Amino acid sequence: MPTPHSAQTASPPAETDERHIRDLVQKQRTFFSSGKTLDISFRKERLRQLQQVIRQHEQELFDAMFADFHKPELESYATEVGFVELELKQTLQHLHKWARPRRVKESFINFPSRSYIHTEPYGVSLIIGPWNYPFQLLLNPLIGSMAAGNCAVVKPSELTPTTSAVVAKMIRNNFEEEYLAVVEGGVPSTQHLLSQRFDYIFFTGSTQVGKIVMQAAAEHLTPLTLELGGKSPAIVAEDADLELAARRITWGKFLNAGQTCVAPDYLLVQEQVKEELIQRINQCIGEFYGSDPMQSHDYARIVNDRHFHRLSGFLKDGLVRSGGQTDAPSRYIAPTVLDQVTWQHPVMQEEIFGPILPVITVENMQEAIRVVNAHEKPLALYFFSSNKEQQQHLLKYTHFGGGCINDTISHLINPNLPFGGVGGSGMGSYHGQNSFDVFSHQKSVLHRGTWLDLPLRYPPYQNRLPMLRKLFNWL
Repeated sequence: MPTPHSAQTASPPAETDERHIRDLVQKQRTFFSSGKTLDISFRKERLRQLQQVIRQHEQELFDAMFADFHKPELESYATEVGFVELELKQTLQHLHKWARPRRVKESFINFPSRSYIHTEPYGVSLIIGPWNYPFQLLLNPLIGSMAAGNCAVVKPSELTPTTSAVVAKMIRNNFEEEYLAVVEGGVPSTQHLLSQRFDYIFFTGSTQVGKIVMQAAAEHLTPLTLELGGKSPAIVAEDADLELAARRITWGKFLNAGQTCVAPDYLLVQEQVKEELIQRINQCIGEFYGSDPMQSHDYARIVNDRHFHRLSGFLKDGLVRSGGQTDAPSRYIAPTVLDQVTWQHPVMQEEIFGPILPVITVENMQEAIRVVNAHEKPLALYFFSSNKEQQQHLLKYTHFGGGCINDTISHLINPNLPFGGVGGSGMGSYHGQNSFDVFSHQKSVLHRGTWLDLPLRYPPYQNRLPMLRKLFNWL
Protein backbone atom coordinates (compact mmCIF):
# COMPACT_ATOMS: atom_id res chain seq x y z
CA MET A 1 0.00 0.00 0.00
CA PRO A 2 1.27 3.52 -0.75
CA THR A 3 1.99 5.86 2.11
CA PRO A 4 1.82 9.66 2.15
CA HIS A 5 4.93 11.76 2.52
CA SER A 6 4.37 12.10 6.28
CA ALA A 7 0.85 13.51 6.28
CA GLN A 8 -1.35 12.45 9.15
CA THR A 9 -5.08 12.94 9.27
CA ALA A 10 -5.86 16.07 11.26
CA SER A 11 -8.32 16.20 14.12
CA PRO A 12 -11.69 17.81 13.36
CA PRO A 13 -11.36 21.61 13.62
CA ALA A 14 -12.89 23.46 16.55
CA GLU A 15 -16.17 25.30 16.08
CA THR A 16 -16.09 29.06 15.57
CA ASP A 17 -18.44 31.02 17.81
CA GLU A 18 -21.10 33.36 16.44
CA ARG A 19 -19.62 36.53 17.92
CA HIS A 20 -16.28 35.93 16.20
CA ILE A 21 -18.03 35.37 12.89
CA ARG A 22 -20.18 38.49 13.29
CA ASP A 23 -17.06 40.58 14.01
CA LEU A 24 -15.28 39.01 11.04
CA VAL A 25 -18.07 39.91 8.62
CA GLN A 26 -18.13 43.48 9.95
CA LYS A 27 -14.36 43.74 9.46
CA GLN A 28 -14.77 42.69 5.86
CA ARG A 29 -17.60 45.16 5.30
CA THR A 30 -15.35 47.95 6.56
CA PHE A 31 -12.50 46.83 4.31
CA PHE A 32 -14.77 46.59 1.28
CA SER A 33 -16.12 50.07 1.98
CA SER A 34 -12.57 51.42 1.73
CA GLY A 35 -12.74 50.80 -2.03
CA LYS A 36 -9.41 48.95 -2.24
CA THR A 37 -10.90 45.89 -3.93
CA LEU A 38 -12.38 48.04 -6.72
CA ASP A 39 -8.90 48.58 -8.14
CA ILE A 40 -8.12 45.98 -10.84
CA SER A 41 -4.42 46.10 -9.98
CA PHE A 42 -5.26 45.17 -6.37
CA ARG A 43 -7.30 42.18 -7.55
CA LYS A 44 -4.57 40.95 -9.89
CA GLU A 45 -1.90 41.38 -7.23
CA ARG A 46 -3.87 39.22 -4.78
CA LEU A 47 -4.64 36.61 -7.43
CA ARG A 48 -0.91 36.36 -8.23
CA GLN A 49 -0.24 36.04 -4.52
CA LEU A 50 -2.71 33.14 -4.34
CA GLN A 51 -1.00 31.57 -7.35
CA GLN A 52 2.36 31.71 -5.59
CA VAL A 53 0.98 30.34 -2.32
CA ILE A 54 -0.56 27.34 -4.10
CA ARG A 55 2.75 26.52 -5.78
CA GLN A 56 4.55 26.71 -2.45
CA HIS A 57 2.09 24.31 -0.79
CA GLU A 58 1.53 21.87 -3.66
CA GLN A 59 3.13 18.83 -2.03
CA GLU A 60 1.50 19.63 1.31
CA LEU A 61 -1.87 19.67 -0.44
CA PHE A 62 -1.14 16.33 -2.11
CA ASP A 63 -0.23 14.80 1.24
CA ALA A 64 -3.31 16.25 2.91
CA MET A 65 -5.69 14.84 0.31
CA PHE A 66 -3.98 11.47 0.57
CA ALA A 67 -4.39 11.54 4.34
CA ASP A 68 -8.08 12.46 4.08
CA PHE A 69 -9.08 9.80 1.56
CA HIS A 70 -6.14 8.20 -0.17
CA LYS A 71 -6.45 10.44 -3.23
CA PRO A 72 -3.71 9.55 -5.74
CA GLU A 73 -1.21 12.33 -6.42
CA LEU A 74 -2.00 12.51 -10.12
CA GLU A 75 -5.72 12.88 -9.39
CA SER A 76 -4.92 15.51 -6.77
CA TYR A 77 -3.05 17.52 -9.37
CA ALA A 78 -5.36 16.98 -12.35
CA THR A 79 -8.66 17.49 -10.54
CA GLU A 80 -7.61 19.85 -7.74
CA VAL A 81 -4.35 21.83 -7.81
CA GLY A 82 -3.76 21.93 -11.57
CA PHE A 83 -7.43 22.69 -12.17
CA VAL A 84 -7.22 25.73 -9.87
CA GLU A 85 -3.94 26.89 -11.42
CA LEU A 86 -5.56 26.86 -14.88
CA GLU A 87 -8.47 28.93 -13.57
CA LEU A 88 -6.05 31.44 -12.04
CA LYS A 89 -4.02 31.66 -15.24
CA GLN A 90 -7.06 32.38 -17.39
CA THR A 91 -8.51 34.86 -14.91
CA LEU A 92 -5.28 36.87 -14.71
CA GLN A 93 -5.01 36.86 -18.49
CA HIS A 94 -8.54 38.17 -19.14
CA LEU A 95 -9.54 40.10 -16.02
CA HIS A 96 -9.05 43.56 -17.52
CA LYS A 97 -11.31 42.67 -20.44
CA TRP A 98 -14.00 41.11 -18.22
CA ALA A 99 -14.08 44.11 -15.89
CA ARG A 100 -14.25 46.73 -18.64
CA PRO A 101 -17.62 48.55 -19.05
CA ARG A 102 -19.39 47.03 -22.03
CA ARG A 103 -21.30 49.22 -24.44
CA VAL A 104 -24.60 47.80 -25.71
CA LYS A 105 -26.88 48.71 -28.59
CA GLU A 106 -28.95 51.81 -28.00
CA SER A 107 -32.72 52.14 -28.13
CA PHE A 108 -33.76 54.85 -30.60
CA ILE A 109 -36.50 55.98 -28.25
CA ASN A 110 -33.76 57.30 -25.91
CA PHE A 111 -31.96 59.25 -28.66
CA PRO A 112 -29.48 60.81 -28.10
CA SER A 113 -27.82 58.44 -25.63
CA ARG A 114 -25.22 55.74 -24.98
CA SER A 115 -25.79 52.63 -22.83
CA TYR A 116 -23.24 50.58 -20.87
CA ILE A 117 -23.12 47.59 -18.55
CA HIS A 118 -20.73 48.08 -15.63
CA THR A 119 -19.69 45.16 -13.45
CA GLU A 120 -19.33 45.80 -9.75
CA PRO A 121 -18.64 43.47 -6.81
CA TYR A 122 -21.44 42.52 -4.46
CA GLY A 123 -19.37 43.13 -1.33
CA VAL A 124 -18.74 40.32 1.16
CA SER A 125 -19.20 36.78 -0.16
CA LEU A 126 -19.54 33.47 1.64
CA ILE A 127 -18.18 30.35 -0.07
CA ILE A 128 -19.04 26.96 1.43
CA GLY A 129 -17.04 24.07 -0.03
CA PRO A 130 -17.70 20.31 -0.11
CA TRP A 131 -15.48 17.41 0.94
CA ASN A 132 -15.16 15.43 -2.30
CA TYR A 133 -12.86 17.93 -4.03
CA PRO A 134 -11.98 19.96 -0.94
CA PHE A 135 -9.47 22.26 -2.63
CA GLN A 136 -10.74 22.85 -6.15
CA LEU A 137 -14.42 23.32 -5.29
CA LEU A 138 -13.51 25.86 -2.61
CA LEU A 139 -10.76 27.76 -4.44
CA ASN A 140 -12.35 28.03 -7.90
CA PRO A 141 -15.32 30.06 -6.64
CA LEU A 142 -12.91 32.09 -4.49
CA ILE A 143 -10.97 33.06 -7.61
CA GLY A 144 -14.20 34.36 -9.15
CA SER A 145 -15.01 36.30 -5.99
CA MET A 146 -11.53 37.88 -5.83
CA ALA A 147 -11.52 38.70 -9.55
CA ALA A 148 -14.88 40.47 -9.23
CA GLY A 149 -13.57 42.57 -6.33
CA ASN A 150 -15.31 41.02 -3.34
CA CYS A 151 -14.08 40.20 0.12
CA ALA A 152 -14.72 36.57 1.06
CA VAL A 153 -15.20 34.17 3.95
CA VAL A 154 -14.52 30.58 2.95
CA LYS A 155 -15.79 27.53 4.82
CA PRO A 156 -13.92 24.29 3.97
CA SER A 157 -15.48 20.93 4.76
CA GLU A 158 -14.90 19.44 8.20
CA LEU A 159 -15.06 15.95 6.62
CA THR A 160 -11.60 16.47 5.10
CA PRO A 161 -9.85 18.00 8.13
CA THR A 162 -6.27 17.67 6.88
CA THR A 163 -6.96 19.50 3.63
CA SER A 164 -9.07 22.03 5.50
CA ALA A 165 -6.16 22.74 7.86
CA VAL A 166 -3.73 23.28 4.98
CA VAL A 167 -6.13 25.62 3.15
CA ALA A 168 -6.75 27.55 6.38
CA LYS A 169 -3.00 27.94 6.94
CA MET A 170 -2.43 29.08 3.35
CA ILE A 171 -5.03 31.81 3.58
CA ARG A 172 -4.40 32.96 7.16
CA ASN A 173 -0.64 33.23 6.69
CA ASN A 174 -0.82 35.16 3.43
CA PHE A 175 -3.96 37.33 3.39
CA GLU A 176 -5.41 39.83 5.83
CA GLU A 177 -8.62 38.40 7.29
CA GLU A 178 -10.54 41.60 6.58
CA TYR A 179 -10.08 40.65 2.91
CA LEU A 180 -9.97 36.82 2.90
CA ALA A 181 -10.84 34.70 5.92
CA VAL A 182 -11.33 31.02 6.73
CA VAL A 183 -13.92 29.67 9.15
CA GLU A 184 -13.42 26.02 10.07
CA GLY A 185 -15.72 23.71 11.98
CA GLY A 186 -18.83 21.65 11.36
CA VAL A 187 -22.57 22.28 11.36
CA PRO A 188 -22.57 24.84 14.24
CA SER A 189 -19.99 27.03 12.47
CA THR A 190 -21.96 26.81 9.22
CA GLN A 191 -25.17 27.76 11.03
CA HIS A 192 -23.46 30.79 12.58
CA LEU A 193 -22.21 31.84 9.14
CA LEU A 194 -25.64 31.48 7.55
CA SER A 195 -27.20 33.63 10.27
CA GLN A 196 -25.11 36.59 9.08
CA ARG A 197 -26.01 38.90 6.25
CA PHE A 198 -23.66 38.31 3.32
CA ASP A 199 -23.89 40.00 -0.07
CA TYR A 200 -23.48 36.75 -2.00
CA ILE A 201 -23.44 33.04 -1.07
CA PHE A 202 -21.85 30.29 -3.14
CA PHE A 203 -22.61 26.76 -1.93
CA THR A 204 -21.44 23.42 -3.28
CA GLY A 205 -22.88 20.28 -1.72
CA SER A 206 -25.97 18.14 -1.42
CA THR A 207 -29.46 19.14 -2.51
CA GLN A 208 -30.72 18.64 1.04
CA VAL A 209 -28.23 21.11 2.53
CA GLY A 210 -28.68 23.39 -0.47
CA LYS A 211 -32.31 23.91 0.55
CA ILE A 212 -31.18 24.95 4.05
CA VAL A 213 -28.68 27.41 2.58
CA MET A 214 -31.32 28.87 0.29
CA GLN A 215 -33.75 29.33 3.19
CA ALA A 216 -31.05 31.17 5.16
CA ALA A 217 -30.24 33.37 2.16
CA ALA A 218 -33.93 34.23 1.76
CA GLU A 219 -33.97 35.74 5.26
CA HIS A 220 -31.68 38.51 4.00
CA LEU A 221 -32.68 38.39 0.30
CA THR A 222 -29.09 37.36 -0.44
CA PRO A 223 -28.41 36.20 -4.02
CA LEU A 224 -26.73 32.82 -4.27
CA THR A 225 -25.39 30.06 -6.44
CA LEU A 226 -26.13 26.43 -5.60
CA GLU A 227 -23.93 23.72 -7.10
CA LEU A 228 -25.69 20.49 -6.12
CA GLY A 229 -25.86 17.00 -7.61
CA GLY A 230 -28.29 14.32 -8.66
CA LYS A 231 -28.33 11.04 -10.52
CA SER A 232 -26.36 11.72 -13.68
CA PRO A 233 -26.93 9.04 -16.34
CA ALA A 234 -24.53 7.60 -18.89
CA ILE A 235 -26.58 6.43 -21.88
CA VAL A 236 -25.09 3.91 -24.29
CA ALA A 237 -26.77 3.30 -27.64
CA GLU A 238 -26.30 0.08 -29.60
CA ASP A 239 -24.23 1.90 -32.25
CA ALA A 240 -21.70 3.25 -29.73
CA ASP A 241 -18.00 2.41 -29.82
CA LEU A 242 -18.23 0.05 -26.85
CA GLU A 243 -14.51 -0.22 -26.19
CA LEU A 244 -14.20 3.57 -25.99
CA ALA A 245 -17.43 3.94 -24.01
CA ALA A 246 -16.32 1.35 -21.45
CA ARG A 247 -12.94 3.00 -20.93
CA ARG A 248 -14.35 6.52 -20.54
CA ILE A 249 -17.25 5.45 -18.33
CA THR A 250 -14.93 3.42 -16.09
CA TRP A 251 -12.57 6.38 -15.73
CA GLY A 252 -15.35 8.87 -15.02
CA LYS A 253 -17.18 6.62 -12.58
CA PHE A 254 -14.29 5.42 -10.44
CA LEU A 255 -12.23 8.62 -10.42
CA ASN A 256 -11.94 9.65 -6.75
CA ALA A 257 -13.70 6.36 -5.89
CA GLY A 258 -16.90 7.67 -7.47
CA GLN A 259 -17.08 10.64 -5.09
CA THR A 260 -17.65 13.14 -7.88
CA CYS A 261 -20.83 15.16 -8.32
CA VAL A 262 -20.75 14.68 -12.10
CA ALA A 263 -19.71 11.01 -12.06
CA PRO A 264 -21.95 8.70 -14.11
CA ASP A 265 -24.42 7.66 -11.43
CA TYR A 266 -26.01 4.86 -13.43
CA LEU A 267 -25.96 3.28 -16.89
CA LEU A 268 -28.86 3.24 -19.32
CA VAL A 269 -27.85 0.81 -22.04
CA GLN A 270 -29.66 -0.82 -24.93
CA GLU A 271 -30.34 -4.49 -24.22
CA GLN A 272 -28.51 -5.68 -27.34
CA VAL A 273 -25.11 -4.43 -26.12
CA LYS A 274 -25.47 -4.68 -22.34
CA GLU A 275 -23.46 -7.87 -21.85
CA GLU A 276 -20.58 -6.76 -24.03
CA LEU A 277 -20.46 -3.36 -22.32
CA ILE A 278 -20.37 -4.89 -18.83
CA GLN A 279 -17.58 -7.26 -19.88
CA ARG A 280 -15.57 -4.38 -21.33
CA ILE A 281 -16.09 -2.26 -18.17
CA ASN A 282 -14.90 -5.18 -16.02
CA GLN A 283 -11.86 -5.48 -18.25
CA CYS A 284 -11.12 -1.75 -17.91
CA ILE A 285 -11.36 -1.96 -14.10
CA GLY A 286 -8.66 -4.65 -14.18
CA GLU A 287 -6.48 -2.62 -16.54
CA PHE A 288 -6.81 0.55 -14.42
CA TYR A 289 -6.56 -0.86 -10.91
CA GLY A 290 -5.21 -4.42 -11.24
CA SER A 291 -6.76 -7.70 -10.10
CA ASP A 292 -7.03 -6.34 -6.54
CA PRO A 293 -7.86 -2.61 -6.58
CA MET A 294 -7.34 -2.47 -2.81
CA GLN A 295 -3.61 -2.72 -3.51
CA SER A 296 -3.67 -0.08 -6.25
CA HIS A 297 -1.79 3.18 -5.77
CA ASP A 298 -4.36 4.84 -8.03
CA TYR A 299 -7.64 4.18 -6.25
CA ALA A 300 -9.07 6.41 -3.51
CA ARG A 301 -11.05 5.54 -0.38
CA ILE A 302 -14.44 6.58 0.98
CA VAL A 303 -14.26 9.78 2.99
CA ASN A 304 -15.67 8.52 6.33
CA ASP A 305 -17.37 5.62 8.10
CA ARG A 306 -20.89 6.99 7.65
CA HIS A 307 -20.57 7.14 3.87
CA PHE A 308 -18.81 3.77 3.82
CA HIS A 309 -21.72 2.06 5.59
CA ARG A 310 -24.29 3.88 3.46
CA LEU A 311 -22.59 2.70 0.27
CA SER A 312 -22.00 -0.83 1.55
CA GLY A 313 -25.74 -1.20 2.00
CA PHE A 314 -26.27 -0.63 -1.73
CA LEU A 315 -24.25 -3.75 -2.55
CA LYS A 316 -27.30 -5.83 -1.56
CA ASP A 317 -29.24 -4.40 -4.51
CA GLY A 318 -29.31 -6.31 -7.79
CA LEU A 319 -26.58 -8.68 -8.92
CA VAL A 320 -22.90 -7.88 -8.47
CA ARG A 321 -21.15 -8.36 -11.83
CA SER A 322 -17.80 -6.95 -10.76
CA GLY A 323 -16.25 -5.92 -7.45
CA GLY A 324 -18.42 -5.87 -4.35
CA GLN A 325 -15.52 -6.36 -1.91
CA THR A 326 -15.24 -4.03 1.08
CA ASP A 327 -12.84 -3.34 3.95
CA ALA A 328 -14.30 -1.28 6.79
CA PRO A 329 -11.02 -0.34 8.59
CA SER A 330 -9.61 1.32 5.45
CA ARG A 331 -13.05 2.40 4.13
CA TYR A 332 -12.39 0.53 0.88
CA ILE A 333 -15.16 -0.38 -1.55
CA ALA A 334 -14.08 -2.06 -4.77
CA PRO A 335 -15.11 -0.65 -8.15
CA THR A 336 -18.49 -2.37 -8.50
CA VAL A 337 -20.94 -2.99 -11.33
CA LEU A 338 -24.52 -3.91 -10.34
CA ASP A 339 -26.84 -5.65 -12.80
CA GLN A 340 -30.57 -6.44 -12.56
CA VAL A 341 -31.28 -3.15 -10.78
CA THR A 342 -34.67 -1.43 -10.77
CA TRP A 343 -35.81 2.05 -9.74
CA GLN A 344 -37.31 0.48 -6.60
CA HIS A 345 -33.89 -0.50 -5.23
CA PRO A 346 -32.37 1.86 -2.59
CA VAL A 347 -29.33 2.39 -4.82
CA MET A 348 -31.61 4.20 -7.29
CA GLN A 349 -33.39 6.33 -4.71
CA GLU A 350 -30.54 8.80 -4.10
CA GLU A 351 -27.29 10.01 -5.61
CA ILE A 352 -24.78 7.20 -5.04
CA PHE A 353 -21.61 9.28 -4.70
CA GLY A 354 -19.40 6.21 -4.56
CA PRO A 355 -17.82 3.44 -6.68
CA ILE A 356 -21.02 1.55 -7.48
CA LEU A 357 -22.39 1.55 -11.03
CA PRO A 358 -25.97 0.22 -11.49
CA VAL A 359 -26.96 -0.94 -14.98
CA ILE A 360 -30.50 -0.53 -16.32
CA THR A 361 -31.51 -1.65 -19.80
CA VAL A 362 -33.74 0.20 -22.27
CA GLU A 363 -35.20 -0.95 -25.57
CA ASN A 364 -34.38 2.23 -27.48
CA MET A 365 -33.33 5.85 -27.09
CA GLN A 366 -36.90 7.10 -26.79
CA GLU A 367 -37.26 4.98 -23.65
CA ALA A 368 -33.95 6.36 -22.36
CA ILE A 369 -35.22 9.91 -22.84
CA ARG A 370 -38.45 9.08 -20.99
CA VAL A 371 -36.49 7.57 -18.08
CA VAL A 372 -34.24 10.62 -17.72
CA ASN A 373 -37.10 13.10 -17.94
CA ALA A 374 -39.21 11.17 -15.42
CA HIS A 375 -36.75 12.10 -12.67
CA GLU A 376 -35.10 15.28 -11.34
CA LYS A 377 -32.96 17.11 -13.89
CA PRO A 378 -29.43 15.75 -13.43
CA LEU A 379 -26.27 17.80 -13.06
CA ALA A 380 -24.67 15.92 -15.96
CA LEU A 381 -25.60 13.57 -18.78
CA TYR A 382 -23.32 11.47 -20.98
CA PHE A 383 -24.42 9.96 -24.29
CA PHE A 384 -22.44 7.41 -26.28
CA SER A 385 -23.51 7.03 -29.88
CA SER A 386 -22.03 7.28 -33.38
CA ASN A 387 -25.26 8.68 -34.83
CA LYS A 388 -25.14 12.50 -35.01
CA GLU A 389 -28.85 12.79 -35.66
CA GLN A 390 -29.55 10.68 -32.59
CA GLN A 391 -27.12 12.80 -30.56
CA GLN A 392 -28.95 16.00 -31.49
CA HIS A 393 -32.33 14.42 -30.77
CA LEU A 394 -31.28 13.39 -27.27
CA LEU A 395 -29.73 16.81 -26.54
CA LYS A 396 -32.95 18.50 -27.60
CA TYR A 397 -35.34 16.38 -25.57
CA THR A 398 -33.45 15.78 -22.30
CA HIS A 399 -32.83 18.41 -19.63
CA PHE A 400 -29.59 18.52 -17.59
CA GLY A 401 -26.90 20.90 -16.35
CA GLY A 402 -24.13 19.97 -18.78
CA GLY A 403 -22.44 16.91 -20.20
CA CYS A 404 -20.56 15.17 -22.98
CA ILE A 405 -21.16 13.24 -26.16
CA ASN A 406 -18.93 10.15 -26.18
CA ASP A 407 -17.09 11.08 -22.99
CA THR A 408 -17.62 11.69 -19.27
CA ILE A 409 -16.66 14.58 -16.94
CA SER A 410 -14.38 16.31 -19.48
CA HIS A 411 -16.77 19.25 -20.02
CA LEU A 412 -15.55 20.61 -16.66
CA ILE A 413 -12.03 21.07 -18.01
CA ASN A 414 -12.96 23.77 -20.55
CA PRO A 415 -13.15 27.11 -18.68
CA ASN A 416 -15.17 28.57 -21.55
CA LEU A 417 -18.07 26.23 -20.74
CA PRO A 418 -20.26 27.37 -17.81
CA PHE A 419 -20.63 24.66 -15.20
CA GLY A 420 -23.80 24.37 -13.13
CA GLY A 421 -27.03 22.52 -12.56
CA VAL A 422 -30.69 23.09 -13.26
CA GLY A 423 -33.71 22.42 -11.06
CA GLY A 424 -32.81 19.97 -8.31
CA SER A 425 -29.17 19.86 -9.42
CA GLY A 426 -28.56 23.53 -8.73
CA MET A 427 -28.85 27.09 -9.97
CA GLY A 428 -26.25 29.40 -11.42
CA SER A 429 -22.99 28.48 -13.15
CA TYR A 430 -19.31 29.31 -12.99
CA HIS A 431 -15.81 28.59 -14.42
CA GLY A 432 -13.79 31.09 -16.42
CA GLN A 433 -15.59 34.36 -17.14
CA ASN A 434 -18.75 32.86 -15.67
CA SER A 435 -17.01 32.79 -12.27
CA PHE A 436 -16.30 36.52 -12.59
CA ASP A 437 -19.87 37.20 -13.73
CA VAL A 438 -21.55 35.21 -10.97
CA PHE A 439 -19.84 37.33 -8.28
CA SER A 440 -20.53 40.60 -10.13
CA HIS A 441 -23.61 42.78 -10.21
CA GLN A 442 -24.40 43.92 -13.75
CA LYS A 443 -25.10 47.63 -13.37
CA SER A 444 -26.92 49.22 -16.30
CA VAL A 445 -26.11 52.88 -16.99
CA LEU A 446 -27.55 55.16 -19.67
CA HIS A 447 -25.75 58.40 -20.62
CA ARG A 448 -28.34 60.80 -22.04
CA GLY A 449 -27.34 63.61 -24.35
CA THR A 450 -28.25 67.19 -23.40
CA TRP A 451 -28.43 68.81 -26.82
CA LEU A 452 -31.90 67.44 -27.63
CA ASP A 453 -34.91 66.87 -25.40
CA LEU A 454 -38.06 65.69 -27.20
CA PRO A 455 -41.22 66.98 -25.48
CA LEU A 456 -43.28 63.90 -26.36
CA ARG A 457 -42.82 62.17 -22.98
CA TYR A 458 -43.70 65.16 -20.82
CA PRO A 459 -47.21 66.17 -19.66
CA PRO A 460 -49.66 67.40 -20.72
CA TYR A 461 -50.31 64.25 -22.78
CA GLN A 462 -53.33 65.47 -24.76
CA ASN A 463 -53.36 64.28 -28.42
CA ARG A 464 -49.93 62.63 -28.11
CA LEU A 465 -50.98 58.96 -27.83
CA PRO A 466 -51.39 58.39 -31.63
CA MET A 467 -47.92 59.81 -32.24
CA LEU A 468 -46.41 57.69 -29.46
CA ARG A 469 -48.18 54.59 -30.80
CA LYS A 470 -46.72 55.23 -34.27
CA LEU A 471 -43.25 55.62 -32.78
CA PHE A 472 -43.47 52.29 -30.90
CA ASN A 473 -44.78 50.51 -34.01
CA TRP A 474 -41.94 51.97 -36.08
CA LEU A 475 -39.37 50.77 -33.56
